[in-house]
Amino acid sequence: MATINDVCKVTGLSKATVSRVINGSEQVKPATRKLVTAAMKQLNYHPSSVAQALATKVSNTIGLILPEFQSNYFGNILYQAEQCVQKANKKLVVVNSKKHSEGEQDAVRALAFQRCDAILLYSRHLTSDELVALQAEVNIPLIALNRQLTSDKIISLGLEQTQLARIAMEHLLELGHRNIACITSPLNSETGRRRHQVYQDLLAPYHSDIPESWTAEGDNTIQTGYDSTVKLLHASTPFTAIFACNDDMALGALRALHDAQLKVPDDVAVIGIDNEPAAGYSIPSLSTVALPISELTDAAMQLAIKYSNKTEVPITHQTYLGKLIVRESSC
Repeated sequence: MATINDVCKVTGLSKATVSRVINGSEQVKPATRKLVTAAMKQLNYHPSSVAQALATKVSNTIGLILPEFQSNYFGNILYQAEQCVQKANKKLVVVNSKKHSEGEQDAVRALAFQRCDAILLYSRHLTSDELVALQAEVNIPLIALNRQLTSDKIISLGLEQTQLARIAMEHLLELGHRNIACITSPLNSETGRRRHQVYQDLLAPYHSDIPESWTAEGDNTIQTGYDSTVKLLHASTPFTAIFACNDDMALGALRALHDAQLKVPDDVAVIGIDNEPAAGYSIPSLSTVALPISELTDAAMQLAIKYSNKTEVPITHQTYLGKLIVRESSC
């Protein structure tokens, strides 16, 4: 296996000069860079990425932490992130945080150990103070996704969760629905709590006491959307609409209503959040709130790439809004 010493012998250059070429130093003449590159190709020499990272303090690697990999939603984030690193000639390392705060912390530490230049964390569970402390601990730029933070220590890019839920609920209310059930995202997450709070706030003016039986907690999967709808239908208080806090649960709800021989939207209207591709092809097609997740991911990746390139990055907090998509399930 060829070494850097072999490259030095072929080129007649010093180890310091060859190292500067390998590490991308600008203090190298074009002719010298061309000579070293040709020798590396001839010898099939590939420099150690670890050694380069130690020498330059840049690994050209960006970390991405997601709660799960199964859903189309997170698949879109992963796809967009991968497109960005390819264009920037960087590498992407992806880790699963396993849907809890300890998992988020462990994932950040694991990527810090791999010397990532920056880490994107899709966070649902860590508090703002915990995120700031974690960034200080690993001493690597941390970019929080899905959060609306105010700290001057950490960048955040988040969806306006209140606005997303409000769009969905106001649509159902404008259609005349007053008895609305809700399938929530996990209530141990900030996203779940915020969306459920909007549901309660907007329904409160029409009910002195909102029936507890109108709320069922899901885990953002089709199966829990189905199971939650069955639970809601077996309760004693009837409803005319379902606000599902994500599209997968809304799709599960559509199937459960079909199995119960109920027509959508004649008997029960349904709306979700995300605008997943399947939403437009279900029967009936699903009304939803579209999220600019690709735009958010791209913006976060551009910041991470700047960190990787040792470009100064100011602390910013960006918020993204959703858009109502009306389809057959609520028309």
